[in-house]
Amino acid sequence: MLSIENLTVTYGEQEVLRQLSTRFEYNEIHGIVGMNGAGKTTLFNTLYGFKKAQNGRILLDGAVLDSRQIAFLETRNYFYPYLHGREYLQLLSLGKQDFDINEWNRLFDLPLDTPVDQYSTGMKKKLAFMGMLALDRPIVILDEPFNGVDVESNEKIRQILERIRSPKRIILLSSHIMGSLTGVCDRISYLTKGEMSRTFLQKDFGQLEEMLQELIRQQIEGTLDDLFGKIAV
Repeated sequence: MLSIENLTVTYGEQEVLRQLSTRFEYNEIHGIVGMNGAGKTTLFNTLYGFKKAQNGRILLDGAVLDSRQIAFLETRNYFYPYLHGREYLQLLSLGKQDFDINEWNRLFDLPLDTPVDQYSTGMKKKLAFMGMLALDRPIVILDEPFNGVDVESNEKIRQILERIRSPKRIILLSSHIMGSLTGVCDRISYLTKGEMSRTFLQKDFGQLEEMLQELIRQQIEGTLDDLFGKIAV
């Protein structure tokens, strides 16, 4: 189990995560959803060690979490200049004989012998996703994995996530596309004002979508009234 206890993270004087406590179980795909600025990426960056917490603990099975236990797919993917796709995957799969680069590439059909800086945004996302799989780590974190990829690749990623879930792995992901989360997650937690306000089970995903629609409606209703009140219909 991955346990987060009283996690507080700030940027300057702004508190982004506020005494956040939650837990994630093995063999589950757990989604994180929230409005822009809610702290989703900050949470993932803190889990991985990119961002230092001001307070709190992050434990995996009772021991302090190590970034070497995590495979992290970031929202934006960065690669060294002139690096070829095959070289990238060879680096990440070094010593892992069960990761066959050519076989995995049958799914995504990337030009692996071409420099990555010639790839499109979607191709880079797919390469980074394959690299994350090559690491084969117990915690998989995906920050907006469906952004920038076509419908076909979107579905392939979803099906791969279903296949890699196991009693030895925890999968966390965020997405602005609710259908991507509800189609693959066992649970989805709503992050707001730096806290996990509620976690929804699959049977309650409809309630989550209704809640988000109502929150957005309340935010923009006055502005829409002002805008459309000036338009002669």
